[in-house]
Amino acid sequence: MDIKDFISDMSVYFNTEQNLLPWELTTDLKEVIEKIIPNLGKDFKTSDGIAIHRSTIIESGVTIKRPFVAMENCYIGANAYFREGVFLDNSVRIGPCSEIKSSIICSGTAIAHLNYIGNSIIGRNVNFEAGSIAANHYNERENKRIKVKYSNEIIDTGVEKFGALVGDNSRIGANGVLSPGTILEKNSVIKRLELIEQIGPEQTKSCYN
Repeated sequence: MDIKDFISDMSVYFNTEQNLLPWELTTDLKEVIEKIIPNLGKDFKTSDGIAIHRSTIIESGVTIKRPFVAMENCYIGANAYFREGVFLDNSVRIGPCSEIKSSIICSGTAIAHLNYIGNSIIGRNVNFEAGSIAANHYNERENKRIKVKYSNEIIDTGVEKFGALVGDNSRIGANGVLSPGTILEKNSVIKRLELIEQIGPEQTKSCYN
């Protein structure tokens, strides 16, 4: 699985890491972002592992944990919450009260209000409508290790936290849910209130035996 097949023109800061599998990149993302920050230019305000481009707008009540990068012309709505290891590429919009964790949000993407994105890589010009979620953990399963389905194969990620790889120009409807391990091709459309679960519990059980 090649991230470049899903996302065109990913930030040059991830050129080396694009050879990793998506869940490998999200697992190591904190360390990757920490290495990026010292290479950013003078147009960034940098302090204690947090780098924000001077053109980015941040409303009141936003919580940011290190490491974090916001590139040019981003907009972050009131009371958004960024847990460790988030990279926002150019012109990303994050709505009020959304929570992002250990994720890359590529350029031109909009995450509306009241969203959760965990341990995910979200492509360019993607739109998450209000209340939609990229879940990163199988709370309801006894065995929580995540498997993904791609090209009719089931792949063991070896991790217990991985959200989604969402291709460019995809649309996630309001209150839609991407279950852990969701892989979406470019231009995918998820309807409002739709649940995407590419591997059911019975497949998961058989894979671990």
